[in-house]
Amino acid sequence: MSTVDAVVVGSGPNGLAAAIALAQEGLAVLVVEAQESPGGGLRSEALTLPGFTHDVCSAVHPLAVGSPFLSSLPLDKHGLEWIEPPLPLAHPLAEEGEAVSLHRDPAETARGLGPDGEAWLDLVTPLIQDWDGFAQDVLGPLLRWPSHPIRMAGFGLKAIRSASALAGSRFKGRAARALFAGCAAHSFLPLDRAPSAAVGLVLAASGHAVGWPIPRGGADAVAQAMVRYLESLGGEVLVGWKVRDLDELPSSRAVLLDLTPRQVVEVAGEHLPERYLRRLGRYRYGPGVVKVDWALDGPVPWQAPQCAEASTVHLGGSLGEIEAAEMAPWEGRVAQRPFVLFSEPTRFDPGRAPDGKSVGWGYCHVPPGWRGDPEQVARSIEGQVERYAPGFQSRILARSVRGPAEMEATNPNLVGGDINGGLQDLRQVLARPVLSLDPYATPTPGLYLCSSSTPPGGGVHGMCGYHAAMSALRKTFKG
Repeated sequence: MSTVDAVVVGSGPNGLAAAIALAQEGLAVLVVEAQESPGGGLRSEALTLPGFTHDVCSAVHPLAVGSPFLSSLPLDKHGLEWIEPPLPLAHPLAEEGEAVSLHRDPAETARGLGPDGEAWLDLVTPLIQDWDGFAQDVLGPLLRWPSHPIRMAGFGLKAIRSASALAGSRFKGRAARALFAGCAAHSFLPLDRAPSAAVGLVLAASGHAVGWPIPRGGADAVAQAMVRYLESLGGEVLVGWKVRDLDELPSSRAVLLDLTPRQVVEVAGEHLPERYLRRLGRYRYGPGVVKVDWALDGPVPWQAPQCAEASTVHLGGSLGEIEAAEMAPWEGRVAQRPFVLFSEPTRFDPGRAPDGKSVGWGYCHVPPGWRGDPEQVARSIEGQVERYAPGFQSRILARSVRGPAEMEATNPNLVGGDINGGLQDLRQVLARPVLSLDPYATPTPGLYLCSSSTPPGGGVHGMCGYHAAMSALRKTFKG
């Protein structure tokens, strides 16, 4: 395209969502991507051995099927098939095989929590009774009037707390406390810091409302379906084009950047006022990850049978253990027993590995910009899996280990290995990337931000891109 209505730089889920939302309005949209394939974190590759398909970044996608925008798209007609495992989540509590499970059915989950069952239902039921409405409110900028203010006020009173405080005040037993702590640890925050409870609430509720599904064939299937749907609307995606300055882009009325603030400054610095650049320069990135992908000579030998039925397994033990593990990155170190997020997609999608073989995926959090030895952390991660699945290490055929530096090298948006597009503490929940009633619009007319560094932040939901597209429609195309 020599002349287009809008150019989107970056083809992660938010960039593609922004492009689709604009193309649905009949606009001519071009997406440019630096890598040789689209998708950002939605990529699948043979990272270990031939025939083993691994998810490069994201693997399990509750917020994709629970997203008001992505769930409205006919991606099934463009090749996307969701697989819902029997359990969204399992959480081993002891080496002897004891575990707690999150079921789609809240009542079944409550039955496994003993005396805390009613407290669990009280916590999640208001959020899942109208998930679509709740998701519309929670997956957007906070500085706006919600469609259901009373419900959001109730959610906010719980969400603004720390996960430790909420779990400690609501639950008496270790099972419920551990289950909630594992969900809250996705926030990358210390569990005694607000608003870590918010992430725990949203993820727990999503497990009941929509499950924690995986895409058949790998995360790349989501990106490919989005690209095919965009192309059916007349949009175009060009790969292998690393944008170094906005001036090299074709003429357009709007440019949307699926980039974090650091890349925005590099690419668009000459096009933005100095005061805004200083504000972007104060944006903070959070802890990174060390991620390990395994080619396995057979399924993981879990002691707790629930783990073999779950799309995600949280390996961290009790609330106290998870608290200690998640505090370590904020003290500049890696926990000896890290909290590990684990997935074994071949349990439910066997085509990702040769017959009888399996693939596993796990990561833990490390300090922001950490430059230590990823192999050492990989051994700690494997130790946590072995703790609950004796014999796991003997089934490893090959592995791929990537630390923060390797993550950032393959995707510059993952600054210091931060897969959330920036720290999501209380300040940067409100000011993401700057404090503004419209955080997607920059001071430069026609220039917008649509990455996970805008509300609602990290996760495969496309809502950052959708909201940025709505801002562009209001201010540039219909203003």
